[in-house]
Order: sequence, then structure tokens, then C-alpha cells
Amino acid sequence: MKKYLLPARGKFYKANLHCHSTCSDGKLTPEELKELYTSHGYSIIAYTDHDVLISHDELTDGGFLALHGFETETTDPKTGKTCHLCYIGIKKDQLTQPNWHRSAYLFGGAPALRDRVKFDETKPDFVREYTKENVNLMIKNAREAGYFITYNHPTWSLEDFNDYTAYEGMHAMEIVNYGCIAESYDDYNPREYDDMLRSGKRIFCIATDDNHNHRPQSDPRYDSFGGFTMIKAPSLDYETITAALVKGNFYASQGPLIKALWIEDGVVHIKTSAAVRIEYTTAVRRCEGKFAEPGRSVTEAQFKVYPGDLFFRITVTDKRGLHANTSAYFTDKLGIE
Repeated sequence: MKKYLLPARGKFYKANLHCHSTCSDGKLTPEELKELYTSHGYSIIAYTDHDVLISHDELTDGGFLALHGFETETTDPKTGKTCHLCYIGIKKDQLTQPNWHRSAYLFGGAPALRDRVKFDETKPDFVREYTKENVNLMIKNAREAGYFITYNHPTWSLEDFNDYTAYEGMHAMEIVNYGCIAESYDDYNPREYDDMLRSGKRIFCIATDDNHNHRPQSDPRYDSFGGFTMIKAPSLDYETITAALVKGNFYASQGPLIKALWIEDGVVHIKTSAAVRIEYTTAVRRCEGKFAEPGRSVTEAQFKVYPGDLFFRITVTDKRGLHANTSAYFTDKLGIE
């Protein structure tokens, strides 16, 4: 029986799911960011400014979708370690910000927007602490409020295995954070993703820009267009796209494209843009790969899936050394016996 792991029907929409504007510490306005990203083939931006949930629904049109979200940061003043999370409203009308504090945490352009934030006035101010209990409470509150939650840039955050594997309840993590890569941090994070998967977390992976756009586009360290998420969905409607996020109907990329992904009779099949390697990673000490001969490329591969693999994910690498990453798929959920 053939089962598509990325839907056979629908369209891929290119998305930046972590973006900063003048509403916090970015240089460009939300309108300027829409113009910039649509000129580079993007259809979706999640506006995730620091600490303020501001809707930009007025920017949505037939070819562009503005998702509303925000980012929080919880930092240890002694070590500098920090946990950053992005939250994207799953429902279009979900505009109440969880974990709100009436007077703390805002910076950049955010303080001027304080009065626009909607929050539950019956709840006390939420005080952030850099503890796993506090972070997990933030995640719990946000999930209950209806948000898709991602864990961001572990390398830049100085967090390690003991930190990020203690967090519970996020939907996804950033396997790529290009803004941090542009600042010379090694925030291509497949090892950290495997750590989370092998510790029992069943989460997806995304690639983002986390752009602030403080340098000119001519600068090699410009922080846009280096990490994106390709979302497969029937249409470019708010809740159709967020439903695809919740289901995991997407992949992460720095450049290569995944055109089709399915499993049939215990074999996973993938079709891609031109690549030099297509690699299959599991939960155990069993990996496989299809490698191109020198001067040639590969555009498809097949790998046998065994129950003992527990999970598998696939990485596509092009001649520039850029990657596309599927999320993990679990053998028990796929019925592999």
C-alpha cells in the first residue's frame, strides 16, 4: 500500500516561520518584509516579533499569507544560556497572547505596541525564569491556548543536551536557523534534532531565517533567504496552512527541494532536485545513503525501512553543501512490522 508522507495533492508554499520587523528589533517594516520575501518566491511569513503578538492580516492577499505569532526569550543571567521559543496561532482569530507580563520583557519597537496586545486580564503577570519547569509551563500554557510552538537556535542559545531534552510539548525545532549561521554560529542542528528524537520527543523540524535585516542585501552576512520551510497544502488559507503545520506536511531546506516522499511495501521513496547525496538516518546505528558519482547528480532514492529503525529521516545535500531535511517518521505509526 502506498502512503504519501508529503501529500500527493496540493501545492508547496515557501515559508519563513521566524521573522523580525520594526515591531521589535528588525530593521524592515512588516510591509517591506512582505515585498522583499514575495520577490524571492515566498508565499508565507510568520511575523514572530519578540514578546508582542501583533496581527498583520491586512497584508494577506491571494498570493501572500501573514501568520501571526511572537517569540519569547528566557535567559540565565549568570551563564548567558537562553531558551527562545516561537509561537504561531493555529486559528486565525487566536490573538490572545499567553504568558503575558504587563510591564516587563519588551524591547526595540515592542514597547510602543504594548497597548495593542490582547491578553487574559484575569491572570497575573507571568514571570519568566530560566528553569525547565518555567519553560515547560510556558509551552503548556501556549499549547492550551492554541499555538504551534518551535524551539529555536540551540547553538546560539548555548544550550546543550541536558537543557533542550528537558523541554516538553513543542511541535518542532529549528534544524536550520540562518540568521545565526550568518553570524557565524553553527546552527545547522541535525545532531540536536536526533538528540531530541532519541530522547523520546516526536517533533518536526523546520528551517527559518530569524532575519533582522540590519545589513545590506549585498553583504554576504545578509540574514534572509538561507532557511525556509516548504509547506504542502491544498490552498493558501490561514487555517489550511496551520493545519498542514500541525500535521507535519512540510520539510525544511537551505536550498534543495524535495518533490515527492512516500512509503510503499516497507520501502521509502524520495524524489528531489539535483543532489550529491541522499541519506537515510535512523534512531539506531543503521544509516544508508545514495551518493552521486563525481560530476553527476542524483534525484531519487529508495531505502528499506525496518521496525528496529524506530524512526527515520532523510537528508538531501546539493553540490553547494546545502541541505534539505525531512522531519522524522516513526515506524510504529507507519505500521512497519
